[in-house]
Amino acid sequence: MANIQLLYVENLISRKKKTVQQKLSFLLRVENLGFNKQVEIVWAGEDGLWQTLAARFHSRRGGSQELWSAEFNQTLTANKALPGTIQFSLRYRVARIEYWDNNNGWNYVSEADSGIKVVGDNPVLNIGFADRLTDAQKSIPITVAVNQSLAAKKVIIYWTADNWLHSYKTPCFFKKGHWQKTTGSTATNPNQFGIQIWTGQIKIRDAFRVQYCISCEGKETLWDNNGGHNYVISRKPLAVMILNLHCYQEDKQDYKLSQIAKAINEREADIVCLQEVAEHWNDGAGDWNSNSAKIINDRLRKPYHIYTDWSHLGFDKYREGVAILSRFPLAEQESRYVSQSHDSYSIHSRKVVMAQIQLPYLGLINVFSAHLSWIEDGFNEQFNCLSRWAESKRCDEIKATLLCGDFNIAAGSEGYRQVVDLHQYDDQFLAVNSPRVFDKIFKVNDPHWQDYLADDYRIDFVFMHKTSGLVVKSGAVLFTDEDYGRVSDHCGYLVTFEPKQ
Repeated sequence: MANIQLLYVENLISRKKKTVQQKLSFLLRVENLGFNKQVEIVWAGEDGLWQTLAARFHSRRGGSQELWSAEFNQTLTANKALPGTIQFSLRYRVARIEYWDNNNGWNYVSEADSGIKVVGDNPVLNIGFADRLTDAQKSIPITVAVNQSLAAKKVIIYWTADNWLHSYKTPCFFKKGHWQKTTGSTATNPNQFGIQIWTGQIKIRDAFRVQYCISCEGKETLWDNNGGHNYVISRKPLAVMILNLHCYQEDKQDYKLSQIAKAINEREADIVCLQEVAEHWNDGAGDWNSNSAKIINDRLRKPYHIYTDWSHLGFDKYREGVAILSRFPLAEQESRYVSQSHDSYSIHSRKVVMAQIQLPYLGLINVFSAHLSWIEDGFNEQFNCLSRWAESKRCDEIKATLLCGDFNIAAGSEGYRQVVDLHQYDDQFLAVNSPRVFDKIFKVNDPHWQDYLADDYRIDFVFMHKTSGLVVKSGAVLFTDEDYGRVSDHCGYLVTFEPKQ
């Protein structure tokens, strides 16, 4: 199978609200040959000028295949003509190798305002579909391209919101004036390529994730099930970021605080747990305007809900503490010392903050932002205190409990063993990035499990209670030379979650 292949091209000219606009849309199938890849449409309109349109990752197709999409919009003006009929090829660059789909050397052609042109053996094809549900979305529009040679009588969407525990059927309908009604285009239905457009709408209410496939009943029954893996569309996963800020000890500190805010914005972190949050000591009274968590929050596109507290004097000049930033309101918030010492002049005084957060489509969760002491300075006692506190906040209404932050214990160390032996919390970054090692440690309790973590130097963790109703989906290291630069003496971590099915 080719490493890159066109699935369809859409060429429409809309004439609504006294504006004439041409829209070009492309859907491609790409073989995943590496992480860093570049996918492009190289095309020219009737003016003969060749240009490059970047495609973006759309969704997974199953196995090693991915779907990539691209769009181009041009409004007709006195100085700018529409592209009209276009010719194009697809280019895929990965690992310094270049692959093309150029229609066997002839380039593809898409006539102006012709509607959908399906390529290859795809007599029934889902088109124009989104890859994510929006926060308030209650239904999913479905558009299906059907080859009229099938003599379609019924087009049915089969779908589920609970991994096929319950399933539903939703019909699609054929309307001759589809393009005229939806866009003001003159494209016909079916068009000159013999493509019919059928449309339906799935009513999903508050579902987090929906899976679906499409059947077409005519001369025979044919399916589009996304290459055998069904189509999946879901809400945005819960994204939790953790980072130790290094208590104002960084060069170019102001720039680095801006980089942290940039990462929160671009990575769409929903909850951010920060440690070594600092503000000027000011004779113990503090200085809110210098609080590093506040400064980061003020630089977000839209400020989050914030809760922070301090525990001791840091570096002889700062109130040092921890913080939680949340895109969603805090239903409850609390701070407590988990150390025996409550002396604000002692570095062994450790305070943790917690927030209870109601997450749309996920439920109520408890989040703790912690910065505990090294093993010789009281970690065991502090973690026991934290886990008892977290346990006291659990009830049937709580969907998940997350202990996040800098625990000052290396993976595989004596302190890490204490977490493992408690049999309450799992290391989420390990679970998603090294599932075999995770199973040997947190499920099998392999007697040699510490050997598997010999090269794992993390001391920052996201621990989730074993009874939680969430499942980890991804875990990434942040603030390295490869992304936003180093902003602390710690790396940051971004872990995402979805509800268990």
